[in-house]
Amino acid sequence: MNLLSEILKNEVYPALGCTEPISVAYACAKAASIIKKINLDKIKITVNLDPGTYKNGYGVNIPNLGNEKGNLIAAALGTLIARPELKYKIFSNVSIEKIRQAKKIIKEKRIKINVDYTKKEIYVEAVLENEKEKSVCVLNKSHFSISMLTLNDKILSSHVFKEKHSDYREIIKNMSFGELVSMASKAGDKELKYIKSGIEMNLKAFEAGIKLKKIGYILKEFAFKNQDDFVWQAKYICACATDARMSGVPITVMSSGQSGNQGVVAILVPYLIGKKEGIKEETILKSIALSHIINSYIKSYTGELAPVCGCAISSGAGAAAAIVYQKYPNDIKKIEGAVNNVIADIGGMICDGAKESCSLKVSSSVESAIKNAYLAISGLSVNNSNGFIEKNAQDTIKNMARLSVIGMASVDSIIIETMQNKLNAN
Repeated sequence: MNLLSEILKNEVYPALGCTEPISVAYACAKAASIIKKINLDKIKITVNLDPGTYKNGYGVNIPNLGNEKGNLIAAALGTLIARPELKYKIFSNVSIEKIRQAKKIIKEKRIKINVDYTKKEIYVEAVLENEKEKSVCVLNKSHFSISMLTLNDKILSSHVFKEKHSDYREIIKNMSFGELVSMASKAGDKELKYIKSGIEMNLKAFEAGIKLKKIGYILKEFAFKNQDDFVWQAKYICACATDARMSGVPITVMSSGQSGNQGVVAILVPYLIGKKEGIKEETILKSIALSHIINSYIKSYTGELAPVCGCAISSGAGAAAAIVYQKYPNDIKKIEGAVNNVIADIGGMICDGAKESCSLKVSSSVESAIKNAYLAISGLSVNNSNGFIEKNAQDTIKNMARLSVIGMASVDSIIIETMQNKLNAN
């Protein structure tokens, strides 16, 4: 198994809009596609979600929908579009009539979104009831992995996703940081070319985001006032790219760890620093490969949709390691030190769902990644007498995962309760 290729194939791909409402729409589209003819005046939709998917889909703008946001509209439109083959491009060409029909279904309260707190990984169950027909599509483990498809209680397909040794995340989970760095260093031309396409894609998102005059645009003013402070420049560039994505601009972003926001940090931060420092392109691209690898590595412990903020912590740690790699590709101690520093810095930042203010967390992640990379390069790494930091990064990541999975077990339920109270009030 080519582990880097597996990571790039499964976690680093172009995404149009936030991934979680896309997965909701995809599940509904798949369930709708096996119904002969949907009666728009009778169809009832029930969607059961894991807490992380619900949280990320609650308040994020969806591309091409004119500022429409949330799981309800995603589920309704997925049902009406009924083209699961579009996957992450499912909202790429939505007609005004479809939006009108979706709003009608919502207004008539024929769609219900439930949260299943027993689900700790990605879980989307779309149940469509259309007069005498009933279809069910269940996604499990990842955003497009169908574990069950039924029509009128007859199983059309089923797949049990088991944790296997052959699973790439299970393999990298047991690798040393030296092995992770070696994997990045051995990246081939095909992989590097693909990584380069992600840089170009995310820079286009920055160009689109700056036109919105939101968080990134305002941060730009500080960057111009502090022209010698490259951290401000990197912060506004990444914030603009995130502004575009979270505001529903119909532009693709190259993801990392199946997240577009994480892709912005994991890709653009090493690229911008590498260009500033005059690092040769091949080294920059290999450093971004390491950024993707470490992002995936951390998420193999914390899970896909953890209570802690992935775009800040896991991709921030990956970006910091990448910056160190550009100057010291064989210094595992400094690379691990950068990861430890980021986790010591922002390791407790919570995720309260995908939304426009994610640009703030992205900008914090950018600053943390750059600051802590240069601290590690200078020989300063937070030692294990500090909090949950250990001597090596792997054990630090394990501690953070325990904090996230066990210590923050009730965080999502409190955040979701707050979201639902606001929804009911409106």
